[in-house]
Amino acid sequence: MSAGERLALVTIAHGRHAHLAAQVEHLARGTRRPDRHVVVSMADEQIAPLLSGVPDTDVLSVDADPARLPLAAARNAGATAALDGGADSLMFLDVDCLPGVRLLERYAQVTSSAADSDGLTPVIWSGPVHYLPALERGEASYSATDLALSRPHPARPVPDGDRLLDEPRLELFWSLSFALTAATWQRLGGFCEDYVGYGAEDTDLARVLGRESGRLTWVGGATAYHQHHPTSTPPVQHVAPIVRNANVFHRRWGDYPMLGWLREFESQGLVRHDERTGEWSVCQDTRAVTTL
Repeated sequence: MSAGERLALVTIAHGRHAHLAAQVEHLARGTRRPDRHVVVSMADEQIAPLLSGVPDTDVLSVDADPARLPLAAARNAGATAALDGGADSLMFLDVDCLPGVRLLERYAQVTSSAADSDGLTPVIWSGPVHYLPALERGEASYSATDLALSRPHPARPVPDGDRLLDEPRLELFWSLSFALTAATWQRLGGFCEDYVGYGAEDTDLARVLGRESGRLTWVGGATAYHQHHPTSTPPVQHVAPIVRNANVFHRRWGDYPMLGWLREFESQGLVRHDERTGEWSVCQDTRAVTTL
């Protein structure tokens, strides 16, 4: 990164305090630290005390209903705070992800590269995400051996070494780990805040990137590690926001994201599709499984 350029990291969080503490611990091990780490607390008063005294870290609180976490709005608030603080580039890392030792170094390199310096082509840079198993009983944190034995997501490329790989399938963009310049963020306008809760806000941003003739590029060496936590496939615990956000996306773009999940929910009797209106809805008897 050129002298004087500043990289800010944005993390949004509600709960997952152990994951957040581990993320901060691994940031300290990296070859490059963020000039500022903006942690956006969504209705979680425990986060500010947890991070008290951590250098170059600010906690921003946003009002939120825990059952309808404003993921898009929280990321936007974090980005605004970072840019107001003088950031030239933004990096986003989900709270349950650990930064690899070179993650910030690689994002700093690519966001200051000539490929994104002319201001004409917006670029989103994204590194590989590896998945970690559950910690063994008695273990408090992941070791270097655990990281080395982790496996990348099977549906996304992992460029060799420090190679950069342009991705024509913009729908593969995900918000777990990515970076972009301040100019690109401002051109894209951030995440659409019509999305509330889990699902589709990142796919929407990818559509905006395509509309602006932008690029998605995978960044070799910018590895993040997803910490294990219980989940389900399909994610029935998120069925209500997935349905709501899929309908928002359809109204904005004319088609449905997450269609595979919607079809699986339908086969389980959790949702229904109205052929007349084209809208999806949650079946009334599934309320017990739709709480975030």
